[in-house]
Amino acid sequence: MARQDLNDTIAAIATAVGDAGIGIVRISGANALNVADRVFFSKNKKRPSEHKTYTMHYGWVARDGDIIDEVILTIMRAPYSYTREDVVEINCHGGIVSLRDILDLVLDNGCRIAFPGEFTKRAFLNGRIDLSQAEAVLDVIKARTDSALKISVEQLKGSLSRRLTGIRGAILDLLSVLEADIDFPEDHAPAADFSGILSGLKEVDSRLKEVLSGADQGRIFREGISAVICGRTNVGKSSLLNALLKQERSIVTAVAGTTRDTIEEIIDIRGIPVRIVDTAGIISPRDLIERKAIRRTKAYIDQADLVILMFDGSRRLVKEDIILMNKLKSKTVLAVINKLDLKQKIDKERISRTFGKAIEISARGVKNIDALEEAIERMVYKGEVRSTGSVAISNLRHIQELKKTEKFIAEAMDCADNRLSAEFIAQDMKDAVGCLDDILGKRFTEELLNKIFSKFCIGK
Repeated sequence: MARQDLNDTIAAIATAVGDAGIGIVRISGANALNVADRVFFSKNKKRPSEHKTYTMHYGWVARDGDIIDEVILTIMRAPYSYTREDVVEINCHGGIVSLRDILDLVLDNGCRIAFPGEFTKRAFLNGRIDLSQAEAVLDVIKARTDSALKISVEQLKGSLSRRLTGIRGAILDLLSVLEADIDFPEDHAPAADFSGILSGLKEVDSRLKEVLSGADQGRIFREGISAVICGRTNVGKSSLLNALLKQERSIVTAVAGTTRDTIEEIIDIRGIPVRIVDTAGIISPRDLIERKAIRRTKAYIDQADLVILMFDGSRRLVKEDIILMNKLKSKTVLAVINKLDLKQKIDKERISRTFGKAIEISARGVKNIDALEEAIERMVYKGEVRSTGSVAISNLRHIQELKKTEKFIAEAMDCADNRLSAEFIAQDMKDAVGCLDDILGKRFTEELLNKIFSKFCIGK
């Protein structure tokens, strides 16, 4: 594997590979403008290195006098660029041949190919963003819903960093008082009087809990939940999937057992990514395929965050319905009564007694689907209305480090409350600061950086 020298000038294709109107080859590093001088030929005859930052120039990229493509060249001089290095972006036509030939040309003229995430890694190492903001870049790219995108953009803007920096500063202020007492005991109140320290630690603990309160919400918006549509055959499971998707994904017929295997889709339900599975009906298997399908259905139900249990409102409850109701009592279940446009025969009271109020819909007629989506949203958040002012944390690494921070602060409070030595309290507080430093990137290992940035695409 090639060595990742941050003094090198790097290049990569920064846009998705494939036929497109525009493609971008990005160059970053001390030699970026010199490379551009060798490969770009402006219509006004001026070299890229003669131009100011934040300027764009029309011309051609050519090798040995042979034009490769007609392009627009963008110049961003250090430190006013994404990486805080000299950056040149060649905006060419989006065909794979043009992009590949331009990239090959800049590599031949003094660049090396960038590693995954190396542009963002340089932005972090050069101090333009902290580590939590760098990770937010990837979250923005991978956001699957508008809500997930909003959370990621807020983190990229530094909302989480500002909160954590404030908490870190509060801990350091308390720590400075403690360490002064440790180093110069004759100039301070007796070490046993920790009431002020304990009060400050309680305030820090409260602020940490407030930040962590957004963890579940953030995780849901980023990762989503898994939901399984289940029920006996021919209750309308596939019709419901199609209604939620707003397109026909599952085959729908009046024949029982049409769905013989699971069908998975990702659906945006009120900003929540829901990985929803349409399962085979729970029936006595007629052959090996149906036996395997039912086994898979049961496995999905066991792993699901939410089970949408469907009933046919036009029929009375049967043995299969009752068996399912009994088996799912320990799961988070949303009961749905389908076919409300037909004469109702089902025992709604029995369903409500078991699972709470059932949602009545017509999947095929796409009626009351909004009420179902609202019920899913309500169940995901367990009826809680979260403050829009709170910071939603979606990154698992951040959540883990914050929980460790909270643990160290709790231990420091316990030490102070029990009048233990100031050294013990100070060490817990230092460990708490260290956890926050790991989130913000004030301390890090090469192994951690490689793990984080290896998840990025090469051009970012």
